Amino acid sequence: MASFTHSNLPLAFLIILITISSPASAQLSVSYYGNTCPSVFDTVRTAIRSAINREDHMGASIIRMFFHDCFVSGCDGGILLADSGSFVGEQNVGANSNSIRGYDVINNIKTQVDSACGGSVVSCADILAIAARDCLVEFGGPSYSVLVGRRDARTANRDGANSDLINPNENLDSIIQKFSNKGFSAREMVALSGLHIVGQARCITFRDRIYNETNIDSSFAASLKANCPRTSGNGDDNLAPLDPQSSNCFGNHYFQALISRRGLLHSDQVLFNGGSTDSDVMTYSSDANSFCTDFANAMVKMGNLSPLTGTQGEVRVNCARVN
Repeated sequence: MASFTHSNLPLAFLIILITISSPASAQLSVSYYGNTCPSVFDTVRTAIRSAINREDHMGASIIRMFFHDCFVSGCDGGILLADSGSFVGEQNVGANSNSIRGYDVINNIKTQVDSACGGSVVSCADILAIAARDCLVEFGGPSYSVLVGRRDARTANRDGANSDLINPNENLDSIIQKFSNKGFSAREMVALSGLHIVGQARCITFRDRIYNETNIDSSFAASLKANCPRTSGNGDDNLAPLDPQSSNCFGNHYFQALISRRGLLHSDQVLFNGGSTDSDVMTYSSDANSFCTDFANAMVKMGNLSPLTGTQGEVRVNCARVN
């Protein structure tokens, strides 16, 4: 059974209730399912706890899935659509293939929610948004209000997934621009990068960094080389934690690792490498509450990116395929 320690974090770090109002979220509300499925939040929370108890790394995977869904055409459940016949979706693009998992978890939660509510009234996009928040809470992260009322897309955006998602070798200017394209400031980007407090990465994504880059702590690089051989094709799928201090507990140690040149991915370390975001990393490394507040606000903003509402899209019966 997974175990998470919250006792070392201040209360303000654990519970933050935040609601952001914007034109994009105008048709979303916390009470959207108040009459049609009042148990949806409890059902998702229970299912997520069960999934994480079975495998503690699943929480990080669900959060990553939520981010990758919202960052491509908005939070519309597009990433959940599986390739089938002539339909080719987002799941097997470079940033998602062998990286995003947990689709079966979301599908199973959808089944449980539909059973509890007596029918398919809650969208897969909403289930994913609620599940991501609940995963954060299980890690000891902030709780925030999840606005619901999203509808599911009837198609995916493979080209958008290829162009919009961040790759492990991305440089700072490119990362800042991609977030700016979605309406996020550089500081919000740094806060959201704190998601790398939890989760793992494959050797193939950090091999070049540990063997060829100089802005890396030598002992940290050496510790990774033991499980990630230099030769491509050997140990490509071997895993290492994104945060070297990770203990499946939410905190600001990711930023402390960057200052010590112990960022696992190139796209991590560029946040603290003499560039414009160094000051934000410094702030978050020493002020956990500041990070927590900015992070929670950015997560709410992420969840409100271009939702389908009203008569747009549909409410899928099966999250993996259109109705």
